[in-house]
Amino acid sequence: MFYYIRNDKDGLNEAYEFIKTLKNDYEDLAIFQPSACALGCDRLAEYESKLGVKTYYLFKDDEACKAYLEDENEFFKKIILKHQELLQEHKHIFVMNFNAFGVIDALLVNLQISKHLNLNVLTNSTTISQYAQKINIKTQSLSEYKNLKESNFLTPIAFKIKLENLAKKDIKTIVLPEGDDDRILLAASKLLESKAVKLIILGNNQEIAKKASELDINLDDIRTINPGNSQYDEEFANALYEARKAKGLELQKAKELIKDRNYFGTMLVHLGYADAMVSGAACTTADTIRPALQIVKTKPNVSSVSGGFFMCLEDRVLYFADCAVTPNPSPENLAQIAKISADTAQNFGFKANVAMLSYSSANSGSGPSVDATKQACELAKAIDGLNVDGPMQFDCAVDLKTAKSKMPDSKVAANANVFIFPDLNAANICYKAVQRCANAVAIGPILQGLNKPINDLSRGCLVEDIINTCLISAIQAQ
Repeated sequence: MFYYIRNDKDGLNEAYEFIKTLKNDYEDLAIFQPSACALGCDRLAEYESKLGVKTYYLFKDDEACKAYLEDENEFFKKIILKHQELLQEHKHIFVMNFNAFGVIDALLVNLQISKHLNLNVLTNSTTISQYAQKINIKTQSLSEYKNLKESNFLTPIAFKIKLENLAKKDIKTIVLPEGDDDRILLAASKLLESKAVKLIILGNNQEIAKKASELDINLDDIRTINPGNSQYDEEFANALYEARKAKGLELQKAKELIKDRNYFGTMLVHLGYADAMVSGAACTTADTIRPALQIVKTKPNVSSVSGGFFMCLEDRVLYFADCAVTPNPSPENLAQIAKISADTAQNFGFKANVAMLSYSSANSGSGPSVDATKQACELAKAIDGLNVDGPMQFDCAVDLKTAKSKMPDSKVAANANVFIFPDLNAANICYKAVQRCANAVAIGPILQGLNKPINDLSRGCLVEDIINTCLISAIQAQ
């Protein structure tokens, strides 16, 4: 529905009358106020008794202020989860603002919540509307509540909750080879709490248990396997030998290789003991990908692996590729990356609009790079069901005014959410620039094109990065 922010003057009467109107228009209507003071609780009780609508609040105002100051992200996460819970119980949820929030700007927090819940803002206050516009939130008056345009916010916190919910639909088992890394163990503990995935950690069981105790985390329900000293060693060595003997691999060498945690983890996935692997916190991308290319291999009709990032901006999520693997892709590679990136985006609930990026839009420029992108775009357009256009500059891909000037007939221009870069140089520079300068959350790289999910971490990754990559890997495995 929408997020209602009432006027300060006569706001209570306005709210009461508006809820009466909504009650007649919406079946099974409930009211949710994220935070409520004592007076607010009384008013909610009045709405319930006089208007016959169920009412809910999550925090008392003093509790809300404390929770926000302790952990802003966790504060918003609890509100999103409560809203989702209520949507399971009622057909329509009417979300109301709160007024008191200690010394913190309550209006700003209310507007932030509207973004996190992906709700339009309704208000009859000109002052509130002007304030909202400054942070790119459009508002409408109460009289327009039946003619609201669909809001299109997706914040990083909401996206992470979406990943968790998708993973829980069909729980998969993820292998974490780097059991000697504290970040891996901390991430495993949080994933265990979420109940979104099952985990296998590779390493010495006693050493892992000791580290878990030092970190004050509980990993009792996570299975650990020690490569080179496990029940699978002989089976994996023989399977690896059979898979690679045509390439000159000898059995003795195979027995040595499966002691390597990335080879062992890849064999767990390859032979069906696990569904996906996440590695790279302490090893190189090559160390992660090499066993996957040798054992799991690429999907049919896919010539090379590519790597993409979900770029979580303040209120939307974009997908960039190839930011990790192929330095100088051919036009055929680029078309293939466009297709598989669109598939990745769609698997995560996006309607993929693919922009083939260049320093030129449409036919405005020329040069070897532009010509290659033009050729790649023509090949991509021939792929059934792929909504793609290019070449186009980044501003043309995201900005309506620029798109109308440069590519007025394009269905992708101004609406792109999947961005295919002409080469690894441009892609890697751009994703890191956006990550650092726009304070975006970069989730990835997500390796695309393999028969089974094997994903790489940055050696500078944070615990949250590991959690997100595990959730993405689980969803890929579905």
